[in-house]
Amino acid sequence: MSAIYNGIITAVDKFVPGKLRPLWNHPAGKRSYCTRIATSTAKSKILVLAGLKDISRPAEKLSLTQSTALAGTGVIWARYSLVIIPKNYSLFAVNCFVGMTGFYQLYRIWRYQASLKQLEAEGRVPETPPSSAG
Repeated sequence: MSAIYNGIITAVDKFVPGKLRPLWNHPAGKRSYCTRIATSTAKSKILVLAGLKDISRPAEKLSLTQSTALAGTGVIWARYSLVIIPKNYSLFAVNCFVGMTGFYQLYRIWRYQASLKQLEAEGRVPETPPSSAG
């Protein structure tokens, strides 16, 4: 994979204007700006859209493991994006959103499970949602 990356960077290197050379060859890592932008853009498009889609999903169909992983990932990488030099505020914003989405889904799961326990304590049998095949 790094051979492909190096080939792309070498090909693009010829077209970088002189005024953008300092940004292109930043001390944080050779051509790190390209990598940082691509990372935050891809992450924002994939994880943020997935998080937004899950908000409309019924709480009984949410995954506790996945929501925990999203919340943890958001917190860890938000912290990392402020520790690295140079700070990456776009990556920070994306990870804050991913973390908040994960925590919101965890809250929805907790609230749903609490309502099930209350129904059981009252002696009412909760309705089981129809299972979807596949």
